[in-house]
Amino acid sequence: MSKDTHVPSRVFPRARQDAESAREALSTPQTESPAYRLAFQDMDFLLREDLRPVRFQLELLKPQLLLDEAGIASTFVMYGSARIPEPAKAQALLELATDDESRRIAQSLVEKSKYYDVAYELAQLASGFPKDEDGKRHFVVCSGGGPSIMEAANRGAAEAGHETIGLNIVLPHEQAPNPYVTPSLSFQFHYFALRKMHFLLHARALAAFPGGFGTFDELFELLTLIQTGKIQPIPVLLFGRAFWDRVVNFEALVEEGVVSRRDLSIFTYVETAQEAWDVVQDFYKDRPFDNGVPTA
Repeated sequence: MSKDTHVPSRVFPRARQDAESAREALSTPQTESPAYRLAFQDMDFLLREDLRPVRFQLELLKPQLLLDEAGIASTFVMYGSARIPEPAKAQALLELATDDESRRIAQSLVEKSKYYDVAYELAQLASGFPKDEDGKRHFVVCSGGGPSIMEAANRGAAEAGHETIGLNIVLPHEQAPNPYVTPSLSFQFHYFALRKMHFLLHARALAAFPGGFGTFDELFELLTLIQTGKIQPIPVLLFGRAFWDRVVNFEALVEEGVVSRRDLSIFTYVETAQEAWDVVQDFYKDRPFDNGVPTA
């Protein structure tokens, strides 16, 4: 075969080309019918109840492809309340409190607001981890993309000059990603289950700051996965032992016989950003790397 011979890489038009052609179709009763729309351009079709499995697949695939294209090999996930403001705002809430209950709650938020700064500092430490030999990034900071503790995590990484991921979700009340999420790594989910899966697919360390139902849901799913051997252990860092001891009696679970003593070793209590980062570095110090990704 002559070296001047050129074999085309494809003979079918790309989907984008046909999509453009379809938009320019002549207007007739047939072409105006919803049945005539290309399936992947037909939102009414894609949103049918029986297309849910397809939407699952799309929601799983889109973030994965974009993270791969961004060269992100692993993440440091940070969970925490959307209601714990930074210290100055927490103090302002206390000053605005008008009754005993609101003052008590505001005072509690003031005491926990230090974790905004801790999350910020931890994000700066983690996001500075060097690229591997393939140019892939590790311990990229990933949060739920919302305010408060999540904002602090994204902010710490962003202000250190690094990309940062936000996994947001559609909720009945209006919300938007915090401004510190890298726009090209800001994802929106419909399904909580797939959002939680994406939190953990790349996670090689996880920090749980004080939080409510959402934080508990996400944290306990990870604890269960590690406990049951569905995933290999990763560093799980619980910030604020006083908070966790007050809201979850882990010792009582052992005493009741519903978890084993060794299950409590799945997580580590920490208070400072440096303490947490030291735990992560010690965890991976002598562990092998699988295709550049630190493994347990």
